[in-house]
Amino acid sequence: MIRQPIISVMGHVDHGKTTLLDRIRNSAIASKEAGGITQHIGASEVPIAVVEKICGPLLESFGVKITIPGLLFIDTPGHEVFTNLRKRGGSIADIAVLVVDVTKGFEPQSIEAVNILKEYKTPFIVAANKVDLITGWHNTKLNSIQQSLEKQSDYVTNELQNRVYDFIGSLSSLGFNSDLYTSVSSFQKEIAIVPISAKTGEGIAELLMLITGLSQKFLEEKLTIEVNGPGRGSILEKSEQKGLGMTIDAIIYDGTLSTNDYIAFATPNGIATAKVKALLKPKPLQQIGEAKQYEYVQSASAASGIKIGGNGLDDALPGSPILQVVEGHDYVKEISAEISDIFNVDNIGIVLKADSIGSIEALSRLLAGASVKISKKGIGNVTKRDIADAFAMKSASPLDAIVLAFNVGIDQDALEAAHMSNVSIVSSDIIYKLIDDYKAIADSMKHELEKKVEDRLVLPAEIEVLPDSCFRVSHPAIFGISVLGGRLKAGYKLINSAGIAVGKVKEMQNEGTPVETARKGDRIAISMDEPTYGRQVREGQLLYTDMGEYDANMLKNDFSSLLSEDEIALMNKILEIKSRGRQSS
Repeated sequence: MIRQPIISVMGHVDHGKTTLLDRIRNSAIASKEAGGITQHIGASEVPIAVVEKICGPLLESFGVKITIPGLLFIDTPGHEVFTNLRKRGGSIADIAVLVVDVTKGFEPQSIEAVNILKEYKTPFIVAANKVDLITGWHNTKLNSIQQSLEKQSDYVTNELQNRVYDFIGSLSSLGFNSDLYTSVSSFQKEIAIVPISAKTGEGIAELLMLITGLSQKFLEEKLTIEVNGPGRGSILEKSEQKGLGMTIDAIIYDGTLSTNDYIAFATPNGIATAKVKALLKPKPLQQIGEAKQYEYVQSASAASGIKIGGNGLDDALPGSPILQVVEGHDYVKEISAEISDIFNVDNIGIVLKADSIGSIEALSRLLAGASVKISKKGIGNVTKRDIADAFAMKSASPLDAIVLAFNVGIDQDALEAAHMSNVSIVSSDIIYKLIDDYKAIADSMKHELEKKVEDRLVLPAEIEVLPDSCFRVSHPAIFGISVLGGRLKAGYKLINSAGIAVGKVKEMQNEGTPVETARKGDRIAISMDEPTYGRQVREGQLLYTDMGEYDANMLKNDFSSLLSEDEIALMNKILEIKSRGRQSS
């Protein structure tokens, strides 16, 4: 049997995701919600008859016989929900539609969506929405963008072409080749850009034509299922349903699930099972969670969105796989294997808390791409224990004393513990904002830590004793120097080129004004209690800061950013001088 493809609709807030599906479904979902933003995850089935009615003869352009029964659209309020459409090794979404406002271009969430699609290797089409906002656009009331463009002015078509070029440039910077759908030479190598107006309906025909034709032509093998096989799916979210108690909204992507079957899924405490008491399917063109009418069905085959009722679903984790329990199959082993990699952690790193398995997986991938290590991962509110685990990082890796909280609450005692222990909590319900906020706090912490380290460690410096600049011979000796390299501070001990100790810099002045740090090129006077000028210190002599192994290792391994390349070379020179000095003595 050929199942319908699963299409995830993604995009930046207010770029028109829900309006697009609203246009296709011919429902009032978008208009009844504040700001037109979907508040619940939706799964909408569009029968192939509806697609054929909208597309007309366009479908014939692909030269393939359409056998798929329809399209299953997933409407996601945030990209984290896309990650709940997960199975081992990728996403259950067969194809995605990235909706981008043609007047605004690729905004942060658009870029985030592309990066997540790239991570999951999900093919996608770009819907360049809101063409009706281009100055001079004439609403033709046609479904075809091609027919509509024939009736637009030259100014409008040129302006649209320029916007498409901007899209091509943005996608190129993100690592993708793309072009206007009519100019794409290979749909397997290039991203198709389809101009549309979700508001007027123009371009909807071409968009549906591409989704349907590409799915039929390139995904037929993937869409072939064993209809009588055990049901497999993924949990999108869970909710209380009057008369049923706790229910889960799920996408079935393989096999068939029936009432009275047992299903297995992940919980915070391991793998659990529940008996399916009811399967509720929304009426066509309505979405799960928002549908006013549900139909009780005895079974649901792939691919379909379904609401499942049954006892024991309270702890089910969104993003968890669902497996029908069949005799002889080790469902615990399979589910554990599928999610275990997601919870792998490093010895050191930040603490990550999120609302679902999918969110943990997406954040782990994106943070790994930014070279951020994670020492603990969990689902649910940030607790006092999480703060303690983050605080434990302070001694081993101070910059990792941070808790990232995605779309979850923070317990009151956790807030108090974080304040007492100076552990930072970064919280957001938008992935890209969470990571941006984390980077800002981490950079601030790093800058503060580097300043403390710089004040505590001895940095490399090479100085030359200036001729005719002795102001006092001893107790203390005061003389002029030139900094040839590195940085010199009061309190630093100095050695000569043979590695022999000369004494400690007591004070530094420039024409009577105290100097905190002397840098390369500075000419100042210094005072030292230990040496006598003319004996241990002579004009023209080169002196160096006396760096210890601890300081050098800290600067090499953890705080190399504090030093320039020249300063690193100077540090190595000083270590060689000290090594020769030890050998000669």
